[in-house]
Amino acid sequence: MGIYKRFVNQTRKPEGYLGKMMVNGMNSGHAKMADWGLSHLSKVNPENIVDIGCGGGRNAAELMMKYPSAKVTAIDYSEVSVDKAKEYNKEMIEAGRCVVKQGDVSALDIADGEYELATAFETIYFWPGLEKCFAEVARILKPGGIFMIVNESDGTDATSLKFEKIIEGMKCHTVEEITEALKKAGFSKVKADHHSKKAWITVLAKK
Repeated sequence: MGIYKRFVNQTRKPEGYLGKMMVNGMNSGHAKMADWGLSHLSKVNPENIVDIGCGGGRNAAELMMKYPSAKVTAIDYSEVSVDKAKEYNKEMIEAGRCVVKQGDVSALDIADGEYELATAFETIYFWPGLEKCFAEVARILKPGGIFMIVNESDGTDATSLKFEKIIEGMKCHTVEEITEALKKAGFSKVKADHHSKKAWITVLAKK
């Protein structure tokens, strides 16, 4: 495997030196897309938030700024990402507003009904079975809780489909596929927004 392919494959589960390079670029590289997604959260006021697949921790920090009284749990499968997210959110962790931990979305070590809001930025491409993982998210949300998915790919754009062929375990999902899996997983209402000029999508699901 060439160095470029090895590097882009770090998007799935950053590890080692290349993984650290990837995570360092995630926070800035996805910032505009993440902020566009966050702009859709106009009607919720959560006290407890979970950011699944937190990467370098930037979006967890943005959630705490958007909701100054909320506490955020940031979870990632990658130890490298967890370390970076802890470093990025050091002050908020010390203040008791943030917890960063390693975890698997298909089997979350979290009690039922813990959160009012769950977020997933640029991560569901690698989740091992959407319906199963979405059901786990539904389980940890309170009744009426919101799950927000923000993706750079709408599942049809040529650039992402190119990466899908070279990144192991990556699957770009359409809005229709995401919506169907969310409803099968127990979410009652689903709505989506597509960026007017880009392939970005935001999907909001209510438990």
